[in-house]
Amino acid sequence: MNSGKAANKTQPQGRLGALAEQFIKQTLVLSPVSASAAGYHVYRTSDGDGVLMGTSVKQGMRAAPPASGNGKVIALDAELDDVSLGAVARQRALLAAWKKRFATESPAGSLGLEDRIDLRMIEDQIELSLLEIDQIQSYRHNPTLYVELIGNALFLPLTVEYAPQPVRLGHVLSRVSKIPRMLQQAREVLLDSDPIYIKVALEENQGNADLIEHMLKGQVAGDAGLQATYNKVAPEALAALSDFSRYLTDELGKRPSTRTWRLGKPFYDRKFKLVMQSEITPEQLLAQAESEMTRVRAEMLELALPLHATMFPGHGNHDDINGHARENLVIGEVLGKIAEEHPRRDQLIDYVKGDVALITQFIRDKKIVSLGPRENLKVIPTPGFMRGVYSVGGFHQAPPLDPDTEAQYWVTPIDAKTAEAKAESHLREYNNWSLKWLTIHEALPGHYVQFEHANDIQPESRRLVRNLFANGAYVEGWAEYIAQVMMDAGFLNHDPRYRLSMRKIRLRVISNSLLDIKMHTMKMSDADAMDLMLKSSFQTQAEAEGKLQRAKLSSVQLPTYYVGIREWFDLREKYEKAAGKKFNMLEFHDRALDEGPIPVPLLEKVLLGERR
Repeated sequence: MNSGKAANKTQPQGRLGALAEQFIKQTLVLSPVSASAAGYHVYRTSDGDGVLMGTSVKQGMRAAPPASGNGKVIALDAELDDVSLGAVARQRALLAAWKKRFATESPAGSLGLEDRIDLRMIEDQIELSLLEIDQIQSYRHNPTLYVELIGNALFLPLTVEYAPQPVRLGHVLSRVSKIPRMLQQAREVLLDSDPIYIKVALEENQGNADLIEHMLKGQVAGDAGLQATYNKVAPEALAALSDFSRYLTDELGKRPSTRTWRLGKPFYDRKFKLVMQSEITPEQLLAQAESEMTRVRAEMLELALPLHATMFPGHGNHDDINGHARENLVIGEVLGKIAEEHPRRDQLIDYVKGDVALITQFIRDKKIVSLGPRENLKVIPTPGFMRGVYSVGGFHQAPPLDPDTEAQYWVTPIDAKTAEAKAESHLREYNNWSLKWLTIHEALPGHYVQFEHANDIQPESRRLVRNLFANGAYVEGWAEYIAQVMMDAGFLNHDPRYRLSMRKIRLRVISNSLLDIKMHTMKMSDADAMDLMLKSSFQTQAEAEGKLQRAKLSSVQLPTYYVGIREWFDLREKYEKAAGKKFNMLEFHDRALDEGPIPVPLLEKVLLGERR
């Protein structure tokens, strides 16, 4: 990467760095699926004190390195998480012990700024994990956690080339053999569940079965040994998945429960503070979002009026109507005409691939941000087991311990069974203009570029902290901020159709916050949520239905977009003011991304000094 500030990346972390690396690798060993995602593939145990020593499997390695001494080497990619209550208790004990250890062995007062940031991210992650284990307890109520865990366990080794394919397929088959055990543990842990969790878990569980029956079966074909193992383990795993679906429908789904998908204000407020890692409160964000929604709608009307006059010469601009109703009518008619320009349902992924090339060239021409040499981004269909949450698309970064392996931009295809009217609604929402925003956000110069910078951080211990415990507002805020930067730099020649589409995206960002806060803490109804999206944010029926489901499946994630974009623009304004005529956009973006996804208020201290 072209880095504007590399000095703080090469500083030794000293005691904190050693502690951080040990903490992360010990916690990853308790979740082998998370270890795979991080690029942590093998570990060695010692008979003496149980210290875990991490080793990354480099591309081309056929097996784990030989054990030395009395320890043994375990391939984490071949293991499947223990999800029993005993395992939860062990995780909690480990987190509590490390919380005390960091406080006594590496207190904040003894550290410089960069290390204090790392410590803050570690401590907040520990508190967030303890909040989940002790109070929220999703693992006792939400079966999608286990379904998605299995999906990720199988999908990652199939698609991330950390070792030759026969080795990776052996790891996948080993994990397949452990599915019956894990699902039995899940049944013993789950107490009850909201109907929305049951619905999505059933859909995503079918995605897991399809992955085993089709994708995995196809890849082991031609290798007699792998085929024999598949024939042995796949039937039992598929039977366990089928039994789990019956259990969800016939047992868990019928148990009475006082718990719903709503998080509730006490839990929400605590989680909000730990996720955002800033001083803003849900109440403050709500007030800001409601105020900005009014302003953005007024901007949209201003953009829409000249387009309306061109698109609809046969009737006037509805100036006989006032206020909200006129905005909805004029803007809605123009957006409806813009939405007609979209790819066919079977062309979605190919269309996105074409946009990647167009956007990449614009970034280079306008010197928006430095692009790295890896070129390891691949556009693929969203895995079936993740389509409940990623109904449109998403991004899966290259592991921080294996940054040269594949990064994935997921684009969710329209199921062949989807009715034509619903498919058309989806395509109108993600039309030619909106798809370009999606690629900017998820790939370049959004999430892919920001994590390419983050994957160059040195030392490795800092890279792990800042990637694995990434601040959500920084991550999502960057993707929204940089989309605005691209538009302001002239992407698509300032086409007013694109500018209006981008204002609509900003309304979506704002309504994300309104939805999340009001649904989880103020008992917002489904009908009111749909009204907000359809009548105030100009979303299509399909998009609104998908977002309603996502708001119920998650909490505190949807507001990160709005918190983050406000923080990024605020930081940019302060940085530009301090730099004066010497301000250079490329340098600012590189310096900011080279720090990795830390809380933006702390990024400000790094870039502008602690006194600010």
